[in-house]
Amino acid sequence: MGSNHQGIAVVIMGVSGAGKSTVGEMLGKALNCSYVDADDFHPQSNKGKETYSDISDKTEKMKNGIPLSDEDRIPWLERLRSIVNASFVSGKTVILGCSALQKHYRDILRSADPNYEGSRGHICAVKFVLLEVGVKVLMDRVKKRAAEGKHFMPPQLLQSQLDLLQIDASEGIFTVPPIKLDVHSLKLLSASPTTLLPARIFKKY
Repeated sequence: MGSNHQGIAVVIMGVSGAGKSTVGEMLGKALNCSYVDADDFHPQSNKGKETYSDISDKTEKMKNGIPLSDEDRIPWLERLRSIVNASFVSGKTVILGCSALQKHYRDILRSADPNYEGSRGHICAVKFVLLEVGVKVLMDRVKKRAAEGKHFMPPQLLQSQLDLLQIDASEGIFTVPPIKLDVHSLKLLSASPTTLLPARIFKKY
């Protein structure tokens, strides 16, 4: 049975090494809601198969230093949209860690809100938070993870993600260093996503 209250999704976005998983898991615990790691849902079609990966499978294409194309990403984003939409239907809050590098990728995720049609008259309940991290820190993190075998993303692909990152000021994306996240304000946002001003999501520094 669906809820009378619409859910909300907070997408923690950014390039590899920005801290999406670390921040997303922290927020999920603080808000007592689900955290979804988009990396767990990369399609196995990137490995020549048609079914989606389980939690232990990682994308061979990226392991081999080949950037993903839109053809690779779109089915993945549509899968994530379905997961977010299910949260909306049940009136739940969900935290999604996803690169969401381009506007048209984010628009796919925005369409998980059943009331959103790209209209200015509706405040979309899918919110995006870009983690702002310096390039040197990003590269150090990606190299360390690769050396430890903890992630499929090779260091040589980081620049391709930075080049792909597209931020449009009109989208209302909140750009913050991870250390400045204000969990209390995110709780307020999740309680009333359509009435709070964007500036209240984070502390003012």
